[in-house]
Amino acid sequence: MAWLVLLGALLCMSRVGVGSLGTEGFLPSMPHNCPYKCVCAADLLSCAGLGLQDVPAALPAAAADLDLSHNALQRLRPGWLAPLSRLRALRLGHNELDVLGRGVFTNASALRLLDLSSNALRALGRHDLDGLGALERLLLFNNRLAHLDVHAFRGLGALSRLYLGCNELSSFSFDHLHGLGTTHLRTLDLSSNRLGRIPVAHLAALPAFLKNGLYLHNNPLPCDCRLYHLLRSWQQRGLSAVSDFAREYMCLAFKVPASRVRFFEHSRIFQNCSTALARGLERPEEQLHVQMGRSLTLRCNTSAPAVRVAWVSPQHELLVAPGSRDGSISVLADGSLAISNVQPQHEGVFVCLASGPRLHHNQTHEYNVSVHFLHPEPEAFNTGFTTLLGCAVGLVLVLLYLFAPPCPGCRRCYRRTCRCRCWPRAPSPLRELSAQSSVLSTTPPDVPSRKASVHKHVVFLEPGRRGLNGRVQLAVAEDFDLYNPVGLQLKAGSESASSTGSEGLVMT
Repeated sequence: MAWLVLLGALLCMSRVGVGSLGTEGFLPSMPHNCPYKCVCAADLLSCAGLGLQDVPAALPAAAADLDLSHNALQRLRPGWLAPLSRLRALRLGHNELDVLGRGVFTNASALRLLDLSSNALRALGRHDLDGLGALERLLLFNNRLAHLDVHAFRGLGALSRLYLGCNELSSFSFDHLHGLGTTHLRTLDLSSNRLGRIPVAHLAALPAFLKNGLYLHNNPLPCDCRLYHLLRSWQQRGLSAVSDFAREYMCLAFKVPASRVRFFEHSRIFQNCSTALARGLERPEEQLHVQMGRSLTLRCNTSAPAVRVAWVSPQHELLVAPGSRDGSISVLADGSLAISNVQPQHEGVFVCLASGPRLHHNQTHEYNVSVHFLHPEPEAFNTGFTTLLGCAVGLVLVLLYLFAPPCPGCRRCYRRTCRCRCWPRAPSPLRELSAQSSVLSTTPPDVPSRKASVHKHVVFLEPGRRGLNGRVQLAVAEDFDLYNPVGLQLKAGSESASSTGSEGLVMT
């Protein structure tokens, strides 16, 4: 029995040893074609921060996100992206690239994000960005760009965000945007450059959604009245590119770099500007008010027939025929926009983009749609009904007052109140006497000796003779009963008491 236990223990120990050797023998190996010191995870390839001076020769074809940032790359050879047909994002920031060249981005037609920030690029040629037809975001900030070819961005029809901040650009073509189209473009960052000449008319002709994302702060702008009124109107309209960075908008007061003025905070420099200069700069947007549930049709009014018409919704969705993705908005054959059932999500600015050979440049038209909720109309005030109801209520109250007997408790309270407060019907001699009298008191009412207490009632009678010195005083006893008078004594005043003392009058 003991040898069986010993045999089982030896078998367990041998199995544990084999398992440990197996785990040590199957160490995780690097994926196929993953460059040395790089990290490969599924379709991600990261070679960042390795101090590379050249791009690795062998790159895995499955890579969709390639990170080569924070290296020392100086050149990119043409066709180096040929094996990466699935590439969607390419990060080349924080390198030493000073020029791109033709054919660098060949076979990158599926690329959506290209980061070239924080390099040493000085110029962009006409063919430097060829092959990037699907690119949506292009990051070129923090370079040394001083020149852009007139068609530097031609072919980037899907580009929505372009960042050119922190460069050395002294001019920019706002009329055709160096080959860019305004159909998809939503953000254009030109901040922290050297822009000193800006054509105000071209700036005002941009569509509203691009004005909202046009960043021009921290540039040596000229202190021009028309430019100031234009930017001021953008700030008042709440365009985020201006309102969020209003303190960083500066202009040169005396055309000297040291004379920068924050003109939104210190606008006295424009106090002599006439407001007439601001008229006609921008085409005013049409204000439309529509009730929820109604239909709405918007037409793209252009100066000449347009070949291609597109719309941009308040949610920044590009609308072309047949319409929106949810089906609530339709684009008709003539280019007009139709909404059959207006809802709250349709509120905002709709922008029409028209292009054609007869148009000198792409024209835009804006509609600001406000959606109002339907409120039920209040019922008319029925005067006849309320009058009839008031009469009925009044009649019921009158009948209750006349015929409804009060409760026993109320009847006893009513009798007690009447017995305590009612005067006797038979007039007393004192009331008859007071009816013939008038108040002729010459003593001030505030003399304490002449005040009548609660049980005293003093009445002054009209004098019957002249001998009483013009007045007769009625003396009332302290225990005089007002309802049952027994005696009433009249006496003359104190000043004639000696002459009329014997003529006291006693009434019973």
